[in-house]
Amino acid sequence: MADSHSLDALTEALRRLPGVGAKSAARMAFHLLQHDRAGALQLATTLSQAVDQVRHCELCHTFTESLVCSTCQDPTRDRSKLCVVETPADQAALERTGAYKGLYFVLMGKLSPLDGIGPHDIGLHKLFDRLGGADHASTDPAFPPVTEVILATNFTAEGESTAHVIAQALRGTDIQVTRLSRGVPVGSELEYVDLGTIAHALVDRRSTAT
Repeated sequence: MADSHSLDALTEALRRLPGVGAKSAARMAFHLLQHDRAGALQLATTLSQAVDQVRHCELCHTFTESLVCSTCQDPTRDRSKLCVVETPADQAALERTGAYKGLYFVLMGKLSPLDGIGPHDIGLHKLFDRLGGADHASTDPAFPPVTEVILATNFTAEGESTAHVIAQALRGTDIQVTRLSRGVPVGSELEYVDLGTIAHALVDRRSTAT
């Protein structure tokens, strides 16, 4: 490695990206500094702006620059349906199918006891607060009560555990809880599943009741 603390720091920062190891991070750092310094400055500026301006939607918890995201503000969405996903990337994958016209709730994670990630570390409490009758949900006709929760967490061990906890918490309520069809391969993540498979899984979703 070149004798540069700044270069070392850049490489270490790039290693924070998922799937990027030490060699890949070093190649990226050398490329930006040797061949694309303008791109490096643009990356630094836009990343700084995103960190400063992007926040969580007050209703669905996804990323937005407004208090409430455009999806939650869309009057054409079916507000009686709430699709629960792990990440904004999963939400985007479902949106690209064009098969779902309801609203979303983004957990921003999944339960993983082995990694020390429990219910309070993701958005479960905000989800239950919303389903339990937030003030606007019970008084504003634009936000009727949710009658169906679609669990669209990934079909990994952690995603299944997260879906199970949500389903159990909603047992005995008037809310119908459904799960994506097994058309989505076990062990897969929605972000990487083809859109046709996601669309069929969404249409053929099943009840979680035993």
